[in-house]
Amino acid sequence: MTEKIIILDFGSQYTQLIARVVREANVYCEILPFHNDVVYDASLKGIILSGSPFSVNEDKAPVVDIDSMLKKLPVLGICYGAQLGAKLFGGHVAKSDKREYGRASFTITKENELMQGMPTISQVWMSHSDTIQELPQGFELLGTTESIPVAAFGNHTAAHKLFGLQFHPEVYHSTEGKTIIKNFLVNVCGCTQNWTPAHFITDTVAALKKQLGNSKVVMGLSGGVDSTVAATLIHRAIGDNLFGIFVDNGLLRKNEFEQVLNTYDQLGLNVKGVDAKKYFYEKLEGKVLPEEKRKAIGNAFIEIFDQEAHTLTDISFLGQGTIYPDVIESVSVHGPSVTIKSHHNVGGLPETMKLKLVEPLRFLFKDEVRKIGLELGIPEDMINRHPFPGPGLAIRILGEVTEDKVRLLQDADSVFIESLKKFDLYNKVWQAGTILLPVKSVGVMGDERTYEFTVALRAVTSVDGMTADWSQLPYEFLAHVSNEIINNVKGINRVVYDISSKPPATIEWE
Repeated sequence: MTEKIIILDFGSQYTQLIARVVREANVYCEILPFHNDVVYDASLKGIILSGSPFSVNEDKAPVVDIDSMLKKLPVLGICYGAQLGAKLFGGHVAKSDKREYGRASFTITKENELMQGMPTISQVWMSHSDTIQELPQGFELLGTTESIPVAAFGNHTAAHKLFGLQFHPEVYHSTEGKTIIKNFLVNVCGCTQNWTPAHFITDTVAALKKQLGNSKVVMGLSGGVDSTVAATLIHRAIGDNLFGIFVDNGLLRKNEFEQVLNTYDQLGLNVKGVDAKKYFYEKLEGKVLPEEKRKAIGNAFIEIFDQEAHTLTDISFLGQGTIYPDVIESVSVHGPSVTIKSHHNVGGLPETMKLKLVEPLRFLFKDEVRKIGLELGIPEDMINRHPFPGPGLAIRILGEVTEDKVRLLQDADSVFIESLKKFDLYNKVWQAGTILLPVKSVGVMGDERTYEFTVALRAVTSVDGMTADWSQLPYEFLAHVSNEIINNVKGINRVVYDISSKPPATIEWE
């Protein structure tokens, strides 16, 4: 039985970070909107209440029954969750004189199991406008900061422990935050930290065998990490009853179609490669705006996939590489009627297919998918490959996409990526790519005047793509790449480097 922690989300920007820290401690967890019913079973070991943009003193502030929870399980309240706990049990929460945001020095005032192994003073990260001015009866102060009298507290009268933290232990800037969360999991909740990649694979394959039986599954593969890992897990369960379809839309990296098919063959996956380059180029003809291109590519993929899927018989399931951020972002904490983001892996597939979904990765984060992939024996160069946009090179060619422009960009991008690997820089960059600009400029090659395209190199460092800094690649390396592209890719005579960060820019140009 897999032990589980539930994180109730009140709308905090940091909720996914809480889940990531819990998972890093080898404890399984799930995020639920605060209004969802919690199912109490033997696997559930504790509950974490997230922060929130709300004030606990607002008329429509989200509320949960913490008292009922404490009769069954330990609870950790973070920021809003801590303020809510203090208020519900009779404490006093009020607006601060000023909004407290950023680094603070936290001092432990009473030894306790939540802060075991921590130094007495450490740095924490604050982000709140309310503050706890008075603790309820039966609660004790555990820590303070210079400006906040109640930065951490605990109870000692309920059936189970309630801990409250005014700061955010889940963020990088709280230097002992992971220790605090691990202590809650192990010391307070009694978790055994047994959720590992090998454990996940064994459980998932067993669950897939039960779910699928002798059914047939069709799955569109992209050559990316998520779909490859999902397909490998499904294949472990049902073998060649998994039918993979890998479409060459003419917008892949140089030689990627052949390389990916070769990897699938090595993994023993039953995958059909479909060369649809010409069809996609026809659909993109005359399309200039980014959204027009995205829609044309999406619709063309659906048509090709539907056509190929209908050549198969007795298919019952559609395989998807959906991962946890897709699931979380499809659910709003404000109620089931509000959607933050449509489920991009499923949206747009033909309703006529009438297939049930199988999504073996729907509770994993990206870094966890990579760990599972390595455990499954998928080649490291595929697992650690940089993210690649769904529409492919179409959104790295500004303006209309043509076959000639794709060839130019593929050749230039190949020089950039292979140079990153050669100079041992590839794994130090989160994502890199080349953008073909709709700009021609004058150049001189030998004694000849040229009038050719410009490309921009883009490389960023990031954790999850939500924010990103431009990579400070060595000048010598950039000079090398520029020379290699200009000397070897006919049609390009100028190379520039993008030094904008996200925000305000985005990683992709379109």
